[in-house]
Amino acid sequence: MDTPSQVVHRHKTAIHRTDLSRPLKCAMRDGLVVPGVRVFDYGCGHGQDIELLSFRGIACDGWDPSFRPDSPKHLADVVNLGYVLNVIEDVEERNEALRQAWGLARRLLVVAAQVKEAGRGQVSSPFGDGVLTGRGTFQKFFGQGELKGFLEGALEVEAIPASLGVFYVFRDETLQQQFIANRYRRRAAAPRKRLSELRFKEHRELLEPLMATIADLGRLPDEDEFPRAPEAVAAFGSLKRAFALVRRVTGDDEWNAIRQRRTEDLLVYLALARFRKRPPIGKLPRTLQRDMRAFFGAYTKACQKADELLFRAGNAAAIDEACQRSPVGKQLPDDLYVHRSALDALEPLLRIYEGCGRAFLGEVEGANIIKIHRRSGKLSYLVYPDFDNDPHPALLRSVRVNLGTRQIDSNDYSQSANPPVLHRKETFLLPDDPRREKFARLTAQEEKHGLLADASSIGTRDGWNRRLDEVGFLIRGHRLIKLNHGHMISEMGSVVQEAASADPVAITPDRQPR
Repeated sequence: MDTPSQVVHRHKTAIHRTDLSRPLKCAMRDGLVVPGVRVFDYGCGHGQDIELLSFRGIACDGWDPSFRPDSPKHLADVVNLGYVLNVIEDVEERNEALRQAWGLARRLLVVAAQVKEAGRGQVSSPFGDGVLTGRGTFQKFFGQGELKGFLEGALEVEAIPASLGVFYVFRDETLQQQFIANRYRRRAAAPRKRLSELRFKEHRELLEPLMATIADLGRLPDEDEFPRAPEAVAAFGSLKRAFALVRRVTGDDEWNAIRQRRTEDLLVYLALARFRKRPPIGKLPRTLQRDMRAFFGAYTKACQKADELLFRAGNAAAIDEACQRSPVGKQLPDDLYVHRSALDALEPLLRIYEGCGRAFLGEVEGANIIKIHRRSGKLSYLVYPDFDNDPHPALLRSVRVNLGTRQIDSNDYSQSANPPVLHRKETFLLPDDPRREKFARLTAQEEKHGLLADASSIGTRDGWNRRLDEVGFLIRGHRLIKLNHGHMISEMGSVVQEAASADPVAITPDRQPR
């Protein structure tokens, strides 16, 4: 219970860091903060973000009521309001801080606040709509949906999730739509040339950039989309004729596949745009307007096809069937597990289903395994920091979202003495992933010696180590080694020392794949 005698020490919430704050990491990851973009840090604390961005060549300054009260507040392309709203105990003052920060943003406001997670705030005293900590600081822990609703209610503009507790609020709807479309866009390389035509050789230096542009767009560019269009028109009569020569040299199959991929990406974008308010075609970037005409004939047709896919994404039977026919991922009776790098290989229906999760959560940092619950309407994002280097990596964190109720469950295993561990890592990856061969070789050894026979007993670190001890083996790198009379004999040759790399982050108790 808050009383007049309780004093909130807001300045104590400012922390010293050696790395960028999460909201600015998100903005840099998404290409929204780059050299040439001016940043203003509203509530900058000790100013580490200002120093770190300046070191990266990004113009940045800021203001803070405790540490930089005399610094001027001024307009900037991007304004960062990072972990400010959650430390203001007065609701009206909280609203005013948000409005002031929004008023300074020319293009984008990045907002971050503390979100509710298991165990947070439980040892603190209730105070207003939050808690008072033992250090005398106030904290409000928002729900993800609550924070989105607060931002949209106060600013009357859509807030786009970037990560848990991090949102983007765009001034420019065209920029917003381009950002959302890029989130679901795959990149393609131009097909290799298979014939040696004299005319192609003669104009190679002009045609190869045209091929790269068409591979990126998935369609023939308009003349203003290809800087060397006047040269191509002079040489061939039109871009269409230039591309006709390219197709004769390379063949049609890969170009058709590129066009199909781009069509699917646009359908995923449009389907997920329905969760917000799908913009009229005039509000789309010009490139996207041309895409709609080139791939679908009309924007209304494209939206109709996207709506059909979105409707099917809410059908548990359709999701189950799509999981069963998936060419990638680890199939279990109730779930499909896919490595983050293989998500784009899923069919559009599953990409939309997973995209619904990211549309609500944003990116779950460090999540490299995605669990698609085939029939329950849920998604789980699992963080295995040592996936590449640890033969049986331990789960650090999991986040599970129910797409129907939008309930988020999270678990942190960082302090667990016996976390869940992964087996058969190659099954999560694309067939042509360069890591797959090494992982599969270890799995074959483990299967040969019966180590994976009892899946129920090896799902945790302790259970797995007990199984290794029972049969007299240990693992070094991705090599299985037999313990024989106290000596270690490698079955696959010399033991390879492998460097470990970690990128921690994330949280939910989920049954782990075996």
